[in-house]
Amino acid sequence: MTSPLKSHITRDEINALPLVKYSGPIRLISSDQEMQEVLPAILSENILGFDTETRACFTKGESYPPALVQLAGASMVYVIQLSRLKDLSWFSRIFSNDAILKAGVSLAYDIRKLREMHDFEPAGFVELAGLAGRAGIKNNGLRGLSALVLGFRITKGAQRSDWSRPTLSSAQLLYAATDAWASRALYLKLSSWVQLEVQMDEELGTVCGEQLSVSSDQ
Repeated sequence: MTSPLKSHITRDEINALPLVKYSGPIRLISSDQEMQEVLPAILSENILGFDTETRACFTKGESYPPALVQLAGASMVYVIQLSRLKDLSWFSRIFSNDAILKAGVSLAYDIRKLREMHDFEPAGFVELAGLAGRAGIKNNGLRGLSALVLGFRITKGAQRSDWSRPTLSSAQLLYAATDAWASRALYLKLSSWVQLEVQMDEELGTVCGEQLSVSSDQ
């Protein structure tokens, strides 16, 4: 499987690219009531960019649960402050829903930590590193994939900040939203390449991979 681009990008090449941040609307969810208000809109999405943020650990053996989960829809990014919510029963309605595709990187760890907070059966998740591999791309981190596939650089400035704070700074909110938005954009681009390759194989009578169901909703 090959993509229209090269298979790897260096750190210097990434740093030479323009810095891009999410510029659309962000909905911050900091209460159970607010979560119930936005849940119908989230459940109406076909494709969600997915990411989490966790308070940084500076001591060996120290561990914290995810403080945020970010979900990027077609026209809105939802930043959910898990550390301020008591009712997490909605986890299964989104994260066990195979009708809603959730795309992100390093999903296994994020899913495991979320299940420790409130268990659910994962369904509908797509690991972007795996999808990139099918397109012949070796980079597997969000920053590298964004640079190589989308042609821009995303910041790492707020990565190690305290995500468990009751009040997030504007920089934290924008960083969190950008990661989820980039994940959704990456899925749309990568899946279109893989879909095209599968269609070409089918026309030649040599299907080499499982066909993906790709939404035109962007």
